[in-house]
Amino acid sequence: MLSLVRIALALATLGLLLAAPASRAQSPFPTRTVRVVVPYPAGGGTDILGRLLADTLARKWGQSVIVENIGGAAGNIGAAEVFRAAADGHTLMVTSPGTIATNSFLYKDMPYDPKRWTAIALLATGPYVLTLRKSFEGSTVKDLVAYAKANPGKITAAHPGVGSVGHLATVELEMLADIKTVQVPYRGLSPAVNDIIAGHVDLMFDTPTTSLPLHRDGKVKIIATGTPERVREFPEIPTIAESGVPGYRAVTWYAMVAPPNMAAALAERINRDVAEVLGRADVVERVRAIQMDPVIKTPAESAAFFAEEAELWGKVIKQADIPMQ
Repeated sequence: MLSLVRIALALATLGLLLAAPASRAQSPFPTRTVRVVVPYPAGGGTDILGRLLADTLARKWGQSVIVENIGGAAGNIGAAEVFRAAADGHTLMVTSPGTIATNSFLYKDMPYDPKRWTAIALLATGPYVLTLRKSFEGSTVKDLVAYAKANPGKITAAHPGVGSVGHLATVELEMLADIKTVQVPYRGLSPAVNDIIAGHVDLMFDTPTTSLPLHRDGKVKIIATGTPERVREFPEIPTIAESGVPGYRAVTWYAMVAPPNMAAALAERINRDVAEVLGRADVVERVRAIQMDPVIKTPAESAAFFAEEAELWGKVIKQADIPMQ
């Protein structure tokens, strides 16, 4: 009888030992409010997507998920704050390419190391569109290029910050169309949009999330897209490549990252939850309504994508000889 008791106790102890790692792996998350930093002013596509994700994740997690806009320096100010935060999952960042793939090629004094982000997920991709002020004389890419060549140094091009996709898309157009613009950087997208509506600048590259409603209301005019093919939601608008600038391509993407050194298990847990909500039919519909296509990738796949994009845009920036800030 005594030996049977000893065996039972040994088995119970073994069971507790085996259960302990699983218990630790399944520790509750989140345990308090989750802060999602968008490193740009409110109102742009990144902000809208970040708020959509915050809303859906809050309901899934049963915890508050708040979005905090910390703009400035092409996203570097907000990104630096996230970089310094604890890697416990309660501070995350939803961002566009600058803070992950391009800013390190454009700024001498980076307050964080983009290579050290913990990749959580590639969230969505989206087209870029070429938008003109409504009073601009001409409504095609050929009109714009002809005017720029006849009036060198007269075309003004707004963008939401050095290193943004809007900035690099403008540089790419200059290179491939052999024109020159006067670039006007802004502290984020909203003030740039306000100035093109007011007619203070001639053009800007923007996402359809903000420009398409303005185009349809007659406040600006979209003359082309940066996508390889026409966009299904507005097929009447041609691509820049088919409008006389072959080889042109400007698209953007959105991602979620966390501070360095996050535990792989936690990153994968958050990734699974993000993938689950992005895969829901109602969420897919809402993401597509803001002219983005949801993407579901693992943390490892997302990290590989970020590295590829950094290499690609790094080459473009060096070829264009854009001076570092």
